[in-house]
Amino acid sequence: MAPVEKPKDFKGSMKKLIKYIGKYKIAVLIVMICAAGSTIFSVIGPKILGNATTVLADGLFKQIQGVGTIDMGKIGFILLAVLALYGVSAIFMFVQGWLMTGVTQKICYRMRREISEKINRMPLKYFESRTYGEVLSRITNDVDTLGMGLNQSITQVITSLCSIVGTLIMMLLISPLMTLIALVILPISAVIISVIVKFSQKHFRSQQEELGNINGIVEESYGGHLIIKSYNKEDETIDEFEKTNRKLYNSAWKSQFLSGIMMPLMMFVGNLGYAAVALSGGLLAIQGVITIGDIQAFVQYVKNFTQPIQQMSQVINQVQSMAAAAERVFEFLNEEEEQQLALNPVDVKKVRGDVEFEHVRFGYNEDKIIIHDFSAKVKQGQRIAIVGPTGAGKTTMVKLLMRFYDVNSGSIKLDGHDLRDFNRRELRDALGMVLQDTWLFNGTIMENIRYGRLDATDEEVIAAAKAAHADRFIRTLPDGYKMVLNEDASNVSQGQKQLLTIARAILADNPILILDEATSSVDTRTESRIQRAMNNLMKGRTSFIIAHRLSTIKDADLILVMKDGDIIEQGTHDELLKKQGFYCDLYNSQFEE
Repeated sequence: MAPVEKPKDFKGSMKKLIKYIGKYKIAVLIVMICAAGSTIFSVIGPKILGNATTVLADGLFKQIQGVGTIDMGKIGFILLAVLALYGVSAIFMFVQGWLMTGVTQKICYRMRREISEKINRMPLKYFESRTYGEVLSRITNDVDTLGMGLNQSITQVITSLCSIVGTLIMMLLISPLMTLIALVILPISAVIISVIVKFSQKHFRSQQEELGNINGIVEESYGGHLIIKSYNKEDETIDEFEKTNRKLYNSAWKSQFLSGIMMPLMMFVGNLGYAAVALSGGLLAIQGVITIGDIQAFVQYVKNFTQPIQQMSQVINQVQSMAAAAERVFEFLNEEEEQQLALNPVDVKKVRGDVEFEHVRFGYNEDKIIIHDFSAKVKQGQRIAIVGPTGAGKTTMVKLLMRFYDVNSGSIKLDGHDLRDFNRRELRDALGMVLQDTWLFNGTIMENIRYGRLDATDEEVIAAAKAAHADRFIRTLPDGYKMVLNEDASNVSQGQKQLLTIARAILADNPILILDEATSSVDTRTESRIQRAMNNLMKGRTSFIIAHRLSTIKDADLILVMKDGDIIEQGTHDELLKKQGFYCDLYNSQFEE
């Protein structure tokens, strides 16, 4: 999907939205036809009812004068005709509402699907620079606001426009002079609407932005409530929420107030026009220019003429919220994407596991380089340990290997092929990863382990759990493998979560294995058991092990010692100890009191 052009203002957002829903133009066209049909039949009604009033008035005058009676048959026929017209109008309105609801829900479904697909194509740096709540707000609040606005405002706009045009035609047929008097309210109404929209749109845009910010605070506060309580930061969190909530309040009341005053102003202008029409109609009736029934019909048409304008003023409120939401959605869809496909992709199924880092240079920002000149060769089946102090760039190297980021210069090669020659998603199928920060979703333990390979049988899942030394504790839990983990998996311990992610990696059975502090959250005894299982798992596989506990990587084939983004030492455990260098100091420091 090509990136969507980012709208810059109210008009740009609406143009982009209109273009976006062009796929449903046939359904929208039918909606417009139904709206027009409904309006035509409902607009003709007052004129026919006016004829019934004229017949009734003439009959009364004749009866008073003793020269005739009221023609009830004709009046009855007219009323039946009006009833039929309004019945057909109601059918058109039903079809219009049914179709528009379907179109709206399809658009919301399409938007959510495209946002979901977009998330999978976006670089990791986007999500690392924003709160989860702000991103989620675009998928939930903004799309919901957009959907409600489309469903309620578009049909109202179509109906109101058709009603205005149809009513204007009927008014001209009755009395051009009275029509001219009634039309005086149009320019006044247009000026009022344009002025209010100009001042209120910026507040609607601010309202949607602050709504996203407050969602971010709520999501983060809820997710980290244990930390907040542990450090007694409840007051600070409440203060931050109050500040953001105050900003939302200020933007919301300004936008709603400015839009809210539109309706009273429009009603005031409409009532002035209504009074002028009633006065001029009475004078024309006295002069015999128009009939009593025409006056009644025209007064009804004036009401029908001003009512759509008043409804349009109400719709402007929704349209502005819809435009602000659409702007945020399209802005998200226009964000930078990762290049997913290579021109001539290498077949990932033939990956052996030879990895070579050639003068890798990288920084999350180009002016802040973290990895300066990283070079290393890793042969198939080797176990490579990457060690160093916090902030040395160890995890960054793993992110580069996974292609969460691309190098600024230099290259990383897999089996002699640059990583950029692989399709990004296929490359990750060759890499199994266990992170220091565990991630488990709301589901059963069986489902969480099977996430490593969705077609795995229950027996294979249990075998992977046994290899990770997780089977024993799983069977002691309520419902065992069928136990459902809650949203943040807080109903199991941190160490148990780590074992489950290790079992998931074992089940995935990838040719390259990445362990980023994989045993950091387990006790020493369990770590020893996991280490034995890992030794069996890593046989024949290229493995990258990041560890601060250096006793766990003694058996590594090669240890890369990093400091300030560069490799300062490399070799086996024994070789590095003999050098009496940085690694030796780092290792010995772990045994000092």
